[in-house]
Amino acid sequence: MHFKNANRFLRSTFAAFSAVIALSLSGCFDKTTETSPVTGVIYCSEGNPTSFNPQLDTSSTTSDASSHQIYDRLLNFDPQSGKIVPALASSWLISQDGLTYTFQLRRGVKFHDTKYFSPSRTFNANDVIFSIERWRVPTHPYHYVSGGNYPYFTSIGLIDLISKVKRINGYRVEITLSRPDSSFLANLATDFAVILSAEYAQKLTQSKQKERIDNYPIGTGPFKFVEYKKDHYIRYKKHQDYWQHKNAPEKLIFDITTTSSLRLAKLMTGECDAIAFPAHSELDTIRERKDLTLDGRPGLNVGFWAFNTSKYPFNNPKVRRALAMAIDKNTILDAVYYGSAVSAKSLLPESSWAFQSDISETNYNPVLSRKLLRESGIDEGFTMNIWAMPVERAYNPNARKMAELMQNYLIQVGIQVNIISYEWTTFREKLKEGQHDSVLIGWSADNGDPDNFYRPLLSCSAIESGTNRAMWCSDEYDSLIYQALQYSEIEQRIEYYKLANKLLAEQIPLLPLAHAYRYRAHRQELNGLVINPFGAIRFGDVDKQ
Repeated sequence: MHFKNANRFLRSTFAAFSAVIALSLSGCFDKTTETSPVTGVIYCSEGNPTSFNPQLDTSSTTSDASSHQIYDRLLNFDPQSGKIVPALASSWLISQDGLTYTFQLRRGVKFHDTKYFSPSRTFNANDVIFSIERWRVPTHPYHYVSGGNYPYFTSIGLIDLISKVKRINGYRVEITLSRPDSSFLANLATDFAVILSAEYAQKLTQSKQKERIDNYPIGTGPFKFVEYKKDHYIRYKKHQDYWQHKNAPEKLIFDITTTSSLRLAKLMTGECDAIAFPAHSELDTIRERKDLTLDGRPGLNVGFWAFNTSKYPFNNPKVRRALAMAIDKNTILDAVYYGSAVSAKSLLPESSWAFQSDISETNYNPVLSRKLLRESGIDEGFTMNIWAMPVERAYNPNARKMAELMQNYLIQVGIQVNIISYEWTTFREKLKEGQHDSVLIGWSADNGDPDNFYRPLLSCSAIESGTNRAMWCSDEYDSLIYQALQYSEIEQRIEYYKLANKLLAEQIPLLPLAHAYRYRAHRQELNGLVINPFGAIRFGDVDKQ
């Protein structure tokens, strides 16, 4: 069969198969009580959140379920322009020395009124101070609730950067830094910098139920939390007193569907209005249907292969270089991303203002790879593990398939590979403990500042937070990226990032693989759902015809 005809045949077969699956599912999915074709929106998500507080986790699954549905931040990113815009803070001032930030807070913002909490006041300075001090101060009464881990803030050093948070009055807060940091405002606009209710926390303290704060959430966002059943659904209701607008749908359901083909099948039959992470092999099927819309845009992300540099022999840069040279990135990109990604030269995608086009890359060279391995004492038959994510992500839509391709390449240079995977939460916990030899994973930017790649992925402090999957610590690297933050001028910052890139090219703690397009598929009748380039999905502005 001709190649193009074969592709067309496979796509039509897949579509028919998906429709059959969807029809069989329609009888067992109950959507009669929590949604209707007019007022409700159903989103087929890919997994379970670890909690409903994104302060505690960097997983996009958790952020999607909470950051922009339940909460607000002091600042936001405009998803179209990428600029920082006011949110719960209506304005701000920065001192001349760059150390003091004064935020004027918005008045009249109401917290959620739910079955488990009724607020007696509106949002004020106490909520800002509580929300920041919880993750910043170890002696705070809520710091160790839910484990006491705040990975994003730890990975970028924000805990040490902030020296004081001060209440000026009920609607003005002053934050003092220990040193200038040009990325500070951007970090306050990320998915993780959400504002919690201090009054709700006080009530839970009195009732000795502190742990409920992260699983029965209260925020000021467009939706109120209703119910969560693991592996099945999350239910939300519209926050009728939302401060920004009243555009949100009356009800929102996250239908937790871990298999990509089942998500697509539900989308095709209308059981879901939008789906998470359509597989790249499904994109043509979606494009060919008139009742579906496929949105795509270049992603601020990077997929990579990280080596656990705390383990022998991956603590040897020569071994890491040899392993990197054994892999043909271009072939892997074609097989896994289906032409929807570009080869990564470095951590930063080309859309970043700090992207370096002339950076040196590690090229495919199995002959030299074998030579370097033998010189490093790695004999024929050496066995290593590649951990492959069990979930789809824009930066790596099929880690298992990628691992299998790499397994075939590595055997050609005398390396045996075991492919390891676990359930997603367990996978991430074991990664943080450093049990892996290497891992196929990646990162999606939370803001447009290049520091959002450099610090969370490879700084020494990011080892403790669990976002530094290479477990690599370099004082020289940390010094360079921290010096870059002392300047607001882009040209000066770029010079430090060039030096950091040179060091990474020499040490290869990880091998950048791809910068992928981000895709979202939804039904035609859904309006206002846009791809957020800086993080989690937003349903507050969505309506359904």
